Amino acid sequence: MFTRVLIANRGEIAVRVIRACREAGLETVAVHSDIDHRARHVFLADRAERIGPAAPLESYLSVAAVIDAAERSGADAIHPGYGFLSENPQLAAACQDAGITFIGPPADVIDQMGSKIDARRIMAAAGVPVVPGETPRDQSDEGLRQAAASVGFPLLVKASAGGGGKGMRRVSGEGDLIEAVRAARREAMSAFGDGTLYLERLLERPRHIEVQIMADGEGHVVHLFERECSIQRRHQKVIEESPSPFLTPDLRARITDAAVRAARAARYRNAGTIEFLVEPSPIGGDAAFYFLEMNTRLQVEHPVTEAVVGVDLVRAQLAVAAGAPLPWTQDTLHQRGHAIEARIYAEAPALGFIPQAGPLVLYREPQGPGVRVESGVSEGDEVSVYYDPLLAKVIASAETRAHAVARLEQALRNFPILGVDTNLPFVLGVLNHPRFRAGDVDTKFLDAETDVILAGIGVGSWPEAVTAALAAHGAVTPPAPQDVSAARDPWNVPARGSLRP
Repeated sequence: MFTRVLIANRGEIAVRVIRACREAGLETVAVHSDIDHRARHVFLADRAERIGPAAPLESYLSVAAVIDAAERSGADAIHPGYGFLSENPQLAAACQDAGITFIGPPADVIDQMGSKIDARRIMAAAGVPVVPGETPRDQSDEGLRQAAASVGFPLLVKASAGGGGKGMRRVSGEGDLIEAVRAARREAMSAFGDGTLYLERLLERPRHIEVQIMADGEGHVVHLFERECSIQRRHQKVIEESPSPFLTPDLRARITDAAVRAARAARYRNAGTIEFLVEPSPIGGDAAFYFLEMNTRLQVEHPVTEAVVGVDLVRAQLAVAAGAPLPWTQDTLHQRGHAIEARIYAEAPALGFIPQAGPLVLYREPQGPGVRVESGVSEGDEVSVYYDPLLAKVIASAETRAHAVARLEQALRNFPILGVDTNLPFVLGVLNHPRFRAGDVDTKFLDAETDVILAGIGVGSWPEAVTAALAAHGAVTPPAPQDVSAARDPWNVPARGSLRP
């Protein structure tokens, strides 16, 4: 068993891993860039190591800097968190070379699942449904044109090494194909250093359902049910929940069985997620689902699974990495109640969701039964331009979906943040949208409804939560807003059912 874990990350995931390590009796090492030297995760860890300047490529994305920090600190294990180097096979391989335990899957598994082309091939061979598509050996414009003729339009041009929507283009007809191919190839080369492309049939209004899996070194694989992740902007998730309001017991059984087969086919170990696109069925037919990708790491939204299934995924990661068998069998895992998570970002919805930077003048996290907040910031911290603007995740759980949504809404209405604009008003607008309340969502939901949601966010008086917090600081009157986005009251969102579908 390792005794000292270095967390190769920052923010709320670093805080989350540190807390799990403490419960397991393990020492922790935080890493930080120059501007993160006073961050929350640095203070919580047993010790901290500087790994470079603010720019991620010179700090959090540097394999050499992370391994050097582990060796300096005497860490005998590394947890990558998510983002940054979490799905970089070079970090896993470097850990092996240095005699350090990597808390995640083997390097070769990360490598093969990181290639969407290789992943599709492995899944198809295992009998896991994949979206119809073509991966031409001839990667020239003409080779991709011939493949497109076989797939048919509309289609997606996608980068093999892609993620987050980079290197991906929608093509409605043949006349748009070559321009899309060239743009996707350029973007993929810039983002991933790999311009390999494949073509995939476009599913017009699918749901995005992912299945949490866990595997140990003895060949045991279990699923921990599904998460509904269809509420997303530009392929980035905003709200996640479990169970999915869409899945029937039969469809849940089929999709979770496919996820376990996928993990076995990949020779997986530790925590991972199998992502699917689910196409609603014609009347009287069965819904179709297709493998999208495998995330070879912990997910941002893992707390909703923990809340519904009653497990600690990070603690299980530590145990499996240390060589222990899975702490559960499939028949001991059950869904209980409902959980929902909202990601709170420093961004300005009224200005096109532009990321925001600046000091957190006021930041007070909500509390209450069934409310969990995970964050890596504190009041007085500076939100940097260098990193993802995620401030916190707020998770609410209850006996039913309606109760969990109501609980989340009340938590967000009691989450005063001043100093930077946030997406709080937008998230509240989503929660109060009639389609969301009915569970009638798909990956195009925000494309269709964002303008309606933004129009429903009004300007009004400051909420009691903000006024009370300001009064405690001796400032009874909130500061005057300087622009339109600041004037929008995050808590003044129309009541349930008042937004038009």
